[in-house]
Amino acid sequence: MKIQIKKLREQAQMPTRGSAAAAGYDLYACIDEAVVIAPHTTAKIGTGLSVAVPEGYFGAVFARSGLASKQGLRPANCVGVCDADYRGEYIVALHNDSDEERTVMPGDRIAQLVIMPFLPAEFEEVDELTETQRGAGGFGSTGV
Repeated sequence: MKIQIKKLREQAQMPTRGSAAAAGYDLYACIDEAVVIAPHTTAKIGTGLSVAVPEGYFGAVFARSGLASKQGLRPANCVGVCDADYRGEYIVALHNDSDEERTVMPGDRIAQLVIMPFLPAEFEEVDELTETQRGAGGFGSTGV
């Protein structure tokens, strides 16, 4: 699959994969200077890229496991959903879950992009739903 990407800024870096089998493509901070993220706050970090995701797919922006586990930085919405018809800059709202300031430098890897298919659905309002063994049992109702 070929994905068209437009660099919105000269210093923007194309997404890269850490290995041939990696599902996620690293996204890089396209910022002019270091951004300090205070504890338990969020900063929007641009990538300098606009992406043309094919119809029937979306771009899912996930945390980088090392950044999240070692630095406490993750996308504020946990998983960003970039629709196929969005043509603006991919911006990652990085949240600092740690109790210390964290610094994002120009060119740092800040998140990973996974291109995923989705199934369009039509929602139909009904008076009753079909019965199941579980029924309306919620959190922990299956014994876990």
